[in-house]
Amino acid sequence: MGVSLSVWLCSRADSSPLSSSSAFPPLAVLPSSRLAVILNSFPVAPGDSRSHWSSVHRSPHFLLSTCKQEVTRSPVELSSDGVRADMGVKSGLHVWELLWSPNDRGSHAVIGISRQSCPLQASGYNVLIGRDSQSWGWELKTNQLWHAGQSLGPYPGTRRQCHSEAMEEFRTPPSTSSHTKVAQTALPIPERILLVLDADAGTLGFVVDGSFLDVAFKDLPRGVELFPAVSSVRGGASIRLRYLNGATRDPPALMALCGLSIRHILGQRRHTEMDKLPLPPCLQHYLLSTH
Repeated sequence: MGVSLSVWLCSRADSSPLSSSSAFPPLAVLPSSRLAVILNSFPVAPGDSRSHWSSVHRSPHFLLSTCKQEVTRSPVELSSDGVRADMGVKSGLHVWELLWSPNDRGSHAVIGISRQSCPLQASGYNVLIGRDSQSWGWELKTNQLWHAGQSLGPYPGTRRQCHSEAMEEFRTPPSTSSHTKVAQTALPIPERILLVLDADAGTLGFVVDGSFLDVAFKDLPRGVELFPAVSSVRGGASIRLRYLNGATRDPPALMALCGLSIRHILGQRRHTEMDKLPLPPCLQHYLLSTH
């Protein structure tokens, strides 16, 4: 059955890349198998307590919704305001979804993580998450990474190349090569951003437009509770939080990895061609019922 399945999939694999108007796929890196499985799994229930903003650990200028999944900043001048999630993590790989409209960001719009003692309000207009050693932030307007009050450079970093582009550059003299580092102009970040925290490895990264943009921060403190956090200076800014899923440090199950490979090859066609797979009905149902 395994040989028949491999032959069937290879005969239907599309070698041409999917077209996309997004600027982020060329900047993406291949996610780990643990992260790939999480990103292709159904999220936990929307009401999960890990999707709640803290009712205590927030600036008084952030108003909390009844469901606790959304905060809205009051129109207060000369103030930088932050809020963190109600629940943090000490271990495992975890993914949260943040929804923040680009029209409601203004300057100093930051997402990231913080420790328990991170200050969440300051006078003036500042990058609050990333302002001290207790937090790590990505400023969305300028694409700059911040920690301990220092700008650590733009994120994402250098542009990744596909094989054909790399071969073309190899054949082209360096003086005429068009592949350089990311343009100086900051990339517009869309409304939906996934925050990826690997508390076991001590890393933080982000997924934008379905592309994992590599690790933004490494060497995060181990064994301490870390919380998703945001800060804003824009009146009326609304930020919604949702915990999607997580995994332990154990490697993914073989069944999950095989299912991931099959779904990746089939893409959207799995909904119409699943019954053609040389698999028992129970396995076809598994492939259809997963995200």
